[in-house]
Amino acid sequence: MAHGRTNPLNAHHDDAPLTFGVEEEFLLLHPETSRPAAQAPLVLRTAAPAAGTLTEEITRFQLEAATPVCRFADQAHHHLAAARHALAEAAQRHGLGLVAAGCAPYGTPVPLPLADKPRYRHISDRFGDLVESHTVCGCHVHIGMPDLPTALAVSNHLRPHLPTLLALSANSPFYQGRDTGHASWRNILWSRLPSSGPPPLYRTPDDYHHAVDALLDGGAALDPGMVYWFIRPAPRLPTLEIRVADVAATAEEALLLALLVRGLATAALQAVADDRPAAEVPDRGLRLALWRAAHDGLEGNGVDTTTGALTPARALLDRTLKAALPGLDACGDTTVVTGLIDRLLRCGSGAHRQRAAHARDGRISDVTALLVEQTRAPLPA
Repeated sequence: MAHGRTNPLNAHHDDAPLTFGVEEEFLLLHPETSRPAAQAPLVLRTAAPAAGTLTEEITRFQLEAATPVCRFADQAHHHLAAARHALAEAAQRHGLGLVAAGCAPYGTPVPLPLADKPRYRHISDRFGDLVESHTVCGCHVHIGMPDLPTALAVSNHLRPHLPTLLALSANSPFYQGRDTGHASWRNILWSRLPSSGPPPLYRTPDDYHHAVDALLDGGAALDPGMVYWFIRPAPRLPTLEIRVADVAATAEEALLLALLVRGLATAALQAVADDRPAAEVPDRGLRLALWRAAHDGLEGNGVDTTTGALTPARALLDRTLKAALPGLDACGDTTVVTGLIDRLLRCGSGAHRQRAAHARDGRISDVTALLVEQTRAPLPA
């Protein structure tokens, strides 16, 4: 993403908020048919310049926008909105729609129109039909970290909050022209990959290196860039990358996710400094909670990772917000985050809004129209 090509991320200073950046993946769709349009190279050639980077993804109907390194909420929001505007304007000039949704509502074409990069062809050759799992779109938040041991310690503290972050962002209920019964079908597709899922709980940095080596030695990943855990030290950047979320329906929802993650990471850094241990959530319990979050999203129930009990997703969001509050206060983000959560709860999650659009007349085209409109529109107030 843009971090490595603009300014290097700064190590954390006691008097400065943690640096962060956001990657967003988008789809190009034909508005009339709601089918993917393999025109990413054309759209990128004609898009207005934006800070950060605008790039292809693994298929020619996907695009990615990455912000520059940010420290402040208004700065990040500006870059998120500007990149969406630049790509949406270019897509519209070619009769296409830019869509922020975790999955293409009608699914993907066969054979997939892969971008012209040897690595993508290698992935397709190695993993066969599993390459379809790469055709989904996520939102990845990078948080600047001073070193690997610190990043791994923060990862341990963030693990229990992964299901709530997924429920908050769920934005992909439709696939193959029908409601999948899941708020985040993207998570289901992505989780089929053998290197995906929740990260291990690390006792030492050696645990991390052994886990990565096991994936590489077993052929589950071509290289460290294919270690697709929902939290990972970024392979080429001094960041911790949180990659559990669907791409956000609006720029404000992407900002909410990024600020909430930074708040959790900031609070986790203090816990690490105070030698407070992370909750040791078993992998099987975390996987169950992640599936339930993908199924119900924000409007249903989740699994409490401490007790295993079914709990309203909004109550689990309250708990995650409480855990993040010390970090949000330290970064000056509390008012922005609580205000955005209030707005989101009033209008419903991305998945909820897609289903409401479909319920009016039962047409996927209405879902696509909503997605095209809200990709560049603000979250309703």
